[in-house]
Amino acid sequence: MNEKVRSYFRLKRKQKELEQELAELREEILAYCAENEATSMEVGNYTVKVVAHRRKEYDEAKLFEVLPDLELWKLLSSPDTAKISNLVKLNVLSDERLKDTYTVKEVSYLQVERK
Repeated sequence: MNEKVRSYFRLKRKQKELEQELAELREEILAYCAENEATSMEVGNYTVKVVAHRRKEYDEAKLFEVLPDLELWKLLSSPDTAKISNLVKLNVLSDERLKDTYTVKEVSYLQVERK
């Protein structure tokens, strides 16, 4: 068991290092694409794509003010975008009612594929 725990610890540390390296490379690639106003490009044997995505980030105080009843607030407990989206899809809440409760954040996803 000692060896399994040691391996687990070593792999988790390595995972953290790899995630940090990936984050740094991702930022560099996204910055390069932004500087060159490119959403896709060919780099050697790879295709690089930047996909823009808009994400809503809700303000708790403003959201609480527009919820029709306390029971809905209990269901959400904190602004969970997926839960709120589902309530809108189910017509429990309307987009119009929520319009001033969030900001839209632009997020870029990076896709790198081998040709």
